[in-house]
Amino acid sequence: MAIVVKVQDADFDVGAELAAMRIGKPTVGAIASFIGIVRDVNAVTGNDGLQHSAQVGTLTLEHYPGMTERALEDICVEATRRWSLIDLLVIHRHGTLLPTDQIVFVAASSAHRGEAFDACNFVMDYLKTQAPFWKKETTDRGERWVEARDSDEAAAARWRVAVARQDT
Repeated sequence: MAIVVKVQDADFDVGAELAAMRIGKPTVGAIASFIGIVRDVNAVTGNDGLQHSAQVGTLTLEHYPGMTERALEDICVEATRRWSLIDLLVIHRHGTLLPTDQIVFVAASSAHRGEAFDACNFVMDYLKTQAPFWKKETTDRGERWVEARDSDEAAAARWRVAVARQDT
């Protein structure tokens, strides 16, 4: 079982990363993956309290080196505790990104698809809410710090409920 976490400013090659997860590993029966991409439009709350569309110019991600990698590794270790995985890969970019740039790549390999899908979903749900990245958008409506959405928090909460049910 290998956990690989990379926090980098450079882009990544999804095809090469997926190929590396398969080479010489005949026990791999499934790889589930997710690619997060910078959108060109995002919803922002205006001074009137209503949601408005804003044209995204840039997304800047900041982090604390060392602390961020450790937090991502902890998330991955928890995933490997919950599911029988062969490999788990997380690549997360930092720096200033433009619309259509890749931000994050998560891939989980296992003998069966269910384990890979669940682990990939779990890692992404926790990355959105727990990973120590600070995101600032520059839009046509100004700059703003981006926080986790209520839907992100709800998605992560379902995994806490699943653990509580397993413990009873």
